[in-house]
Amino acid sequence: MPITDAGRNFMVASTTVAASTPFNNANSYIGVGDSTTAYAAGQTDLQASTNKLRKAMDATYPTTATNVVTFRSTFATTDANYAWQEWGVFNASSAGTMLSRKVESLGTKTSAQTWQFTVTLTFTTA
Repeated sequence: MPITDAGRNFMVASTTVAASTPFNNANSYIGVGDSTTAYAAGQTDLQASTNKLRKAMDATYPTTATNVVTFRSTFATTDANYAWQEWGVFNASSAGTMLSRKVESLGTKTSAQTWQFTVTLTFTTA
C-alpha cells in the first residue's frame, strides 16, 4: 500500500522527534564494524564481534528535509582503525534500536586519519 507525501513527511519528522527514544542529536549514533555478514531484517546490532564502534552525532545532526534524514558522525584518529565493512544508524550508544544496516566495503581507516561519515535516508512514495 503506497503512502502519501504527508504520511512520508510525518514518518521523517517522527524519526527525530516523536519516538520514545528519538533519533535526535542527543541519542543518534553511526556505528561501523568489520563484519561482512549479510544484512537481515531481524538484526539488532552490527555483526562484528569486536571491531565495531558507535559514534555520536556531530553538532546540528541529524537534519531533516521534506523526505530526507541526514546523520553525520566524525571518527577521530583513535576511533575504528580497521576495515569498515558494515555500518548502521542507532538511537543509543549500546543496545537501542538499529534503524538501518548496510554491508559494504568502505576502506580501511588508520590512526593517521579522521573520517567523517554521513548517512542520508530518503523516504519515498510509490
